[in-house]
Amino acid sequence: MSLVKDPSNIRLAMIGCTPGNGHPYSWSAIFNGYNREAMTAECPFPGIPAYLNKEPAESIPIPGARVTHIHCAGDGGFTAEHVAKCSLIPHVVDSPEAVIGEVDAVIVGTDIGGEHVARARPFVEAGLPVFIDKPLADNTPDLRTFNQWVADGRAIMSSSSMRYTKEFMPYHQSTRDLGDLRFVSITTAKSWETYGIHALEAIYPILGPGFLTAQNTGTAARNVVHLTHRRGVDIVVIANQDMAGGFGCLQLCGTAGRVQTASADSFFAFKAQLVAFVDYLRTGKLPFPFAETVELMQLVIAGKLSREQDGRRVSLSEINLN
Repeated sequence: MSLVKDPSNIRLAMIGCTPGNGHPYSWSAIFNGYNREAMTAECPFPGIPAYLNKEPAESIPIPGARVTHIHCAGDGGFTAEHVAKCSLIPHVVDSPEAVIGEVDAVIVGTDIGGEHVARARPFVEAGLPVFIDKPLADNTPDLRTFNQWVADGRAIMSSSSMRYTKEFMPYHQSTRDLGDLRFVSITTAKSWETYGIHALEAIYPILGPGFLTAQNTGTAARNVVHLTHRRGVDIVVIANQDMAGGFGCLQLCGTAGRVQTASADSFFAFKAQLVAFVDYLRTGKLPFPFAETVELMQLVIAGKLSREQDGRRVSLSEINLN
């Protein structure tokens, strides 16, 4: 059952901004198309026009859905007016709540998990479907709040674009040629709190549910996280603050073979992620169970707790949602 009145004409609001996060520009452009001259010359995130400009202009927008309103609350270093100019958004509003009654759904395009309950609350309470950028939450009380909202029937979706990485998708279907997986590693830049979820959600569709523990023996700038899984797989995730050149390198090692690959097409992953949200709005069916998001957030929280507690091995069962 559709979550919106007119599935062929979905009006979206883009809300929020945080330092280093260009999603208000890029995600809005993927819905609306963009002003190529302004985006190329003025976007404070040069990687965004670099990948947008590679695509045929007519193939970029998602049909039947458009970002019509924007509000940039937060210290992101850019303004809603500038995003609107670059990404062809017709309405800039004075407060996030001003979009209520004007749009069919809301995108919270920020990546600080500890802010997401407060950012999402007005829209959840108004009954609007909400997509929330990764990570959904970075602490147990907020994860409990989101879990309760979903249990109460609120329409909430959150994901990392790395779930939709083109280069990793064959291994979502099968790793049979590798035998039984024994070791998995993956890398990401930036912090564990904001970008660890990119690495975690990239491997989750390969391994499936059943993560057991997290042990972070690194530092806030150089996280080294050992995870265990009920399938008998050891996983190492590296989240190194300045390792931009090593983002998204995946290794799968099994009893019969091995493979190494890397994420290389940001546009494909972002668009597939946003199309999944639009499909959710049109059908009312989540593309994957919300329980997966909960388990992923438990991993984020466990990795953070372990680092703060001198590398103690933290069981996911400690992240209690009751």
